[in-house]
Parts: sequence; C-alpha cells; structure tokens
Amino acid sequence: MRSAILKGLMFSAILLFFACGESTDVVESGTYQGTIKEVEAEKTEIYVTTDDDKTLELYFTETTSLTRNGSEVDFSELEEGQKVEVEVEKVGKRLDPISVKIME
Repeated sequence: MRSAILKGLMFSAILLFFACGESTDVVESGTYQGTIKEVEAEKTEIYVTTDDDKTLELYFTETTSLTRNGSEVDFSELEEGQKVEVEVEKVGKRLDPISVKIME
C-alpha cells in the first residue's frame, strides 16, 4: 500500500515538473534575433522568442559575451521584452550562447 502511494506521489511530481517547464526549441548553430521572454538571474539563464516563433533556452557560460552599443555589460542589464541578437552553438541538444547583443 505504501509503495503504491509513493509511486503515485512520484508520478504526480514528475507531471508537475513537466507541466511547469518551458517548452523550448533546439536550433542549428547560428545568429538569431528575438525578444527576451524570461530572465532567470539566479541561473544566469534567459529564454528568447525568435522572430520565427521558436523559444531558445540559453544558459550563460564564462565565455558568453553580452554587449549593448558595442560595450560589454553585466547580466543584470537584461530585461524581459528587450530585443536581442544571439549567436548560439548547438552542442548535442543544448544551445550555448556565444554572444548576446542587446539591440535597444
């Protein structure tokens, strides 16, 4: 009986995890323009909706370049709704952001 309850709780937790997760797309390496949908500062992660309606999940690395008007800026400069240009490298099923340019 306890086993069945435990299995039910685990299944519910898994469903909740997937229901709350962002639906993201994996694209080929390249440069894309879009709008920031969400900023998760504690994870140095952003979600970008591209002009062709794909959602990119981008975790910044130590080597990710973030610029505005040609100058390096801090991650805290990123806000939802900003227009950005991102250069990404596809690594398996993950996208690594090489550079992010704030366009406005």
